[in-house]
Order: sequence, then structure tokens, then C-alpha cells
Amino acid sequence: MFIRDLFGKNGPVVSFEVFPPKADAPVEGVYRTIEALKDLSPGFISVTYGAGGSSRDRTVEIAARIRNGYGIEALAHLTCRSHTAGEIDDICEELLDEGVQNILALRGDPQPGDATDRKRDFAYACDLVRHLRRNHFGNFCIGAAAYPEGHIECQDIDKDLDFLKLKVEAGAEFLITQLFFDNELFYRFRDEARRRGITVPIVAGIFPVLNAAQVQKIVSLCGVSLPPRFTRIIARYANSPAALAEAGVAYATDQIVDLLAAGVDGIHLYTMNRPETTRRIMGNIDQIRKTASPEGREKG
Repeated sequence: MFIRDLFGKNGPVVSFEVFPPKADAPVEGVYRTIEALKDLSPGFISVTYGAGGSSRDRTVEIAARIRNGYGIEALAHLTCRSHTAGEIDDICEELLDEGVQNILALRGDPQPGDATDRKRDFAYACDLVRHLRRNHFGNFCIGAAAYPEGHIECQDIDKDLDFLKLKVEAGAEFLITQLFFDNELFYRFRDEARRRGITVPIVAGIFPVLNAAQVQKIVSLCGVSLPPRFTRIIARYANSPAALAEAGVAYATDQIVDLLAAGVDGIHLYTMNRPETTRRIMGNIDQIRKTASPEGREKG
């Protein structure tokens, strides 16, 4: 099934993201994560792609297992920065052979020390989207990334939205956002995207923070802003790992509850291959939904 066909049927689409282990690590760990999450019935599970295509084979393998072994729609990340057009086509054939019909088209990061990546066939994600649309039309549903606060390499949010529209015009059929911690920034971004004629579904990416080191890394890599409430939580519990993990789960739950109330198209949870965290968040959401139902209110 194409992911685009999931939207608008039974409310917001809830999905998860997993990542392949490093080349020298066993792959079974990610399968244990998927096994632990499958009963939550996600709309799809995405599989990330290492810098410079370093996890290419494992991304295809895991996406195929999600689709064929677990019966869940798989979204294979595909980056183009260090690939030729021919290599991209080969990967597409591998995915098709495994029945994987959904691709998240990304520019991606180069492998450390790769000085040739900018000499390849694709400079930006929109080039990859255009290539997939032109050469593999009908075979794949194509998604793309969106940045509620703008891409860290683009200082002008208006220009970043222009680039986003180019990706949609090139053929992107849905968007998944980079993580964010301030829902109001997401709503502003979504409203502005709609004003610019970007009508495809926009899925909100949510990252549960479990330790202070994650925050520093996120800010350095993504440049996301930290709202006062979030920084107070980090400051208060920075030296208490267990308490900070609890607060991180609660904060992510609150974000999702608010997003669902605002009619978001979907929620994409970055699991970091930690199924217990994802299960707790989804359990919180389910409990809130039950309490808010007419039956739940009567019991209360």
C-alpha cells in the first residue's frame, strides 16, 4: 500500500522510526524493537539510511522484513548526496523486488572524509524526488522531509519554505517534519505551508528526550529551539536520569495530545530503537483517549 492512501481514513496516522545498527553490530536488536511495537498497529515504520548510504543493505533488508515479515507498511529512507543516479535506480529495484513501495527522499549527509559527494548526480532532495518521479512513476509513494524552524543550513525560513514547495512540486506526496519541541512553531509552519499551496499531508516528528546529552546533540545537529518549559525540565532533572526520562515521556505525551487536538495529519515517533519508551507514550495517549470518550467520562 502507498502511504499516501493512509491519510484521511481513520484519523491521524501514527508511525514509528527505527534505525539500522552499525555494520559491526548484530541486526537482531532492531527486530526486537519492531517485535515489541507491532501490536501498536502503526500506519507504517520508517527505516533510516546511514551517512553516505553506509547502511544501504541493512535499510533495504529491514524495510523488507517490516513489510513482508510483520505485515506493516515500510518507509525506506533514501539519501542521494553520495549516490549516482544509477546507484539510486539499483536501490529502487532492490526495494521493488522486496515489495517496498514507499521512499522518504532525502539529501542526506556525506560519510566522514568523503570529498566526492558533491560531484555526484544530486545536489538536493528535490533532485532525488524529481528523479524518482520521472524514472519510477507508479512504483513508489514518495515522501520528503520538512523543517518547522527551517533547515539548519538555510537561515531564511521563507526560502526554506520555497525549497519545500519545490520538493512537493517535484512529486513529494507527504512530508515528515524534523523533531521540534514547541508546537506553536509547528502550527505556524503548517499554516504558512498551506498558504503557499502545499496541500500534501504534513506529519509531525516527535522525539522523546531521555537524557541531557541528547538535548545538546539535537541542538548542535538540528538547531531546534527549546521553549522555556522544556529548558526548565532539563535544568531541574539533568542530574537525575530516571526523573528526566520520566519527564521526557510526559513532555512528548503532552506534545502529541495537543497536536492531535489541533487536527494534525499524523504523528511520527522517533523511537531510537527503544520500544519501551514508545509503548509508554502510546499507552498514555490511549488512556487519555479512553478518558475523553463518552464512556470514559461517564465512568469518571
